[in-house]
This record gives sequence, C-alpha cells and structure tokens, in this order.
Amino acid sequence: MSSVSPVRLYRVKQPSALAEERPDLLATEEPLEIRLGYGPATNRQQRSVAVTMRTPGNDFELALGFLFTEGIVQDTGQVHTIRYCVDLGRQEAADNIVRVELKPDVVVDLSGLTRNFYMTSSCGVCGKASIEAIHTMACPVLPTSAPPIDPAVIHTLPDTLREAQRVFDYTGGLHAAGLFDHAGRLRLLREDVGRHNALDKLIGAALNQSEIRDQHPVHIIVVSGRLSFELVQKTLMAGVPVLVAVGAPSSLAVKTAAEFGMTLIGFARNGRYNVYSGPERIALDVAVA
Repeated sequence: MSSVSPVRLYRVKQPSALAEERPDLLATEEPLEIRLGYGPATNRQQRSVAVTMRTPGNDFELALGFLFTEGIVQDTGQVHTIRYCVDLGRQEAADNIVRVELKPDVVVDLSGLTRNFYMTSSCGVCGKASIEAIHTMACPVLPTSAPPIDPAVIHTLPDTLREAQRVFDYTGGLHAAGLFDHAGRLRLLREDVGRHNALDKLIGAALNQSEIRDQHPVHIIVVSGRLSFELVQKTLMAGVPVLVAVGAPSSLAVKTAAEFGMTLIGFARNGRYNVYSGPERIALDVAVA
C-alpha cells in the first residue's frame, strides 16, 4: 500500500473564478488495527487493542511504539513476532491489521491504557469499512439545490477564522473550527488544542443554538489544520455540505467526501485553494488541463 494517493482537483486562484483541473498527490490515510496475541505453544486468543488512522508505512514500528508508550510491553524481548494478518482473505484488510504476538510467558495489563481508542470492527479494517460505518449511522442527506457559493467567498474564510481566534492570540497554539453562512459570515467559532475537539465543540454549540437546523442556503465549516477522515465524518454527521481547511486533505478524507457528495476544499491560503470534491457548489468556470 502506497503512502501517497493520486487525485484530480480543481485549483482556484484570485481574483478569477477560473478553476484549472489538474492531477495531484495526497498523503494516504487508512486505519491500522493493532491486535495482541501470543506465539506458539499457547491457546490464548488474540484481541484488538486499538485502531488508529495513519499513513501506511513502518506499521510494525507504529504498533510496537504504541504498545511500549502505553505500557503494555516493557521491552522488545517480550515480543515473539510482529506480522500482518494475512489469513483474512482480503488484501485491504491484511494491509491494515497488524498482529503483535507476545512470548507465551508474558502477562499484560490492558486496564492502564491512557487514551480511548476505536475498539469496534465497524471503523477498523479498511477505508471501505470506515466509509460504510457512516452509512450505518444515518448520515444526513447533504443539500444540493442551494445557489452556488461565490468563489471569492472561499478566499476570505481562513483570514476571518484566524482574526476571530482570541485565545490563539495569547497562546499561538490552538486549532479552530468555524461555522460560516453562504455569504462567508462567521456565525460560530470554537478553539481547542486538538483539531477534533475544536470541531466537536463547534458542532455541539451549533446544535445548542439550532444553527445547523435552520434552513440557511449553505453552511460552511472551516478548520485551521489539515483534513483527516474524522473531520469529514464529523462534518457529514452535522449535515454541513462544505468543509474548508488551510491544510492538506488525506486520501481517505477526499474519498469519503466524494462518496457522500460533500464539497471538500484544502490549501485555502495565499490567494488560492484546491477543490477536491463537490465543485458544483462553487460558481466556478472549470478549465480541464
């Protein structure tokens, strides 16, 4: 599995509404499930410890480092082998599940995990399963009939978001998520040290204030960092059809947005932005490269 994924996108530069179609490469994002088992001469069964989103590559090191930093293993001498689960019958699953087999005499305590991890199979063995999990959660149908957004509005969103970050001015270390209307007016903003936390706070506030239940033409969410699968998933569940970021999207973020008809925009900075999916919601003139 490659660490990069090819896509085609629409690049938009100020002040024109002309969008140039061109190829690009994205960092691949796929879930990695880490399973814990035992080597030969034991009948103890394996169990799933965590599922984490990652760029494929160095998966064995990732699994070992995770187990060590979480205090599950103390040294490499406790590990018998680390391997992919190649007996699952599907290549995409085999590439995304690592089994760490411990020596038979090793006893581990999983009660001390310091973080919460995905433990269900619904989000874990491949990107396809992750997307299918959203279907099972009754994702709202995204609106498609609203008038298209002025391309110039997208250019203004990151600066508006940044200027409204009061806590960032004091600390310089917070992510932000903002809810905008069709005309680019900021309606809500929340900050947090974590990108996912900032978006969760924003969506919670929007629900409390009935912002995302009102029948505005189009809502837009803008985030200060890169675009991962989880941010797309959360935005979909909120029923917001346009997601904009100043950073790069991952391959799974683009795949998920396209699957559900979301408009996904990345690299919105320095007078340009890339439209990775849903260009019909932006009033663009598309030029095919």
